[in-house]
Amino acid sequence: MAYAKLSGALLVRKDAPVPVQQIVSVPQASPPSPPTRTATQSDTLLAHHLKALKLPTFLSEYERLARQWAAAEGLDRSAYLLRLVEAELLERERRLVERRIKLARFPAIKSLDSFDFTALPSLDRNLVLKLAQCEYVARRENVIAIGEDGTGKTHIAIGLGLAACQQGLSVGFITAASLMNELLEARDERRLLRLKRRLASYSVLIIDELVYAPLSTGVAGLLFDVISQRYERGSTIVTSNLPFEEWISVFGTARLTGAVLDRLTHQAHILHMHGESYRLKQSKQPQGQPNGDGRGKRAG
Repeated sequence: MAYAKLSGALLVRKDAPVPVQQIVSVPQASPPSPPTRTATQSDTLLAHHLKALKLPTFLSEYERLARQWAAAEGLDRSAYLLRLVEAELLERERRLVERRIKLARFPAIKSLDSFDFTALPSLDRNLVLKLAQCEYVARRENVIAIGEDGTGKTHIAIGLGLAACQQGLSVGFITAASLMNELLEARDERRLLRLKRRLASYSVLIIDELVYAPLSTGVAGLLFDVISQRYERGSTIVTSNLPFEEWISVFGTARLTGAVLDRLTHQAHILHMHGESYRLKQSKQPQGQPNGDGRGKRAG
């Protein structure tokens, strides 16, 4: 699906959850009429859809029942049922997207079309929109967003995650601090292998807020294992307020830092998000005064 399907998503605060249903593209109740088809074409396409939906009884009985409806209502039985099946397929896909979004565990629902790109000239808007098409996931490439606090790194990461959910991909979201804690707990409870397998299984894993917090050798090694297992097997999105040369402050040694960066930055897309904090900029505005477009967007 195209990035445009995220249109209509609501921007929310982290402390004000929004029902997932509000951001999932909902099929129109009365979609445009399909192209004119012959009865034979409609029958063939209908049978294909019914098999895809795994509805054997419907497939074996629809013609007899439709004939009765046609006699009573004067309807084209195949065209009528084809519209019903197409609607069922659209509804099923909507529910699957909704489920993928819930499983991703995003802290808030923030779409790319609610991001104010004009407030951050350093960010390549065209690159972000291209990434929303998720071709990088098929190539197992990574995305790294680097910039100061308050410039919208988390917003962009969530927006790309939502786009991936819309494309039928599995997504996991976790902060770096929470990931460290989960790895330590799993190690202590002897379920580390199971956790690593789950983290490796996502098509897109988002590790948010890799900030200055020195890690012990053991914890840094566990994080390296996660990144290493995903290398060229899945796409990882990392956000950080640290330039690459300062990552050694997190991982402790030049050797480990180099190994992490080697795997993350190989065939990676780097998003430079440098500028004034949106939250700081908003706090400087007179109370009650909206930002430039009057809608009160926040970069996240």
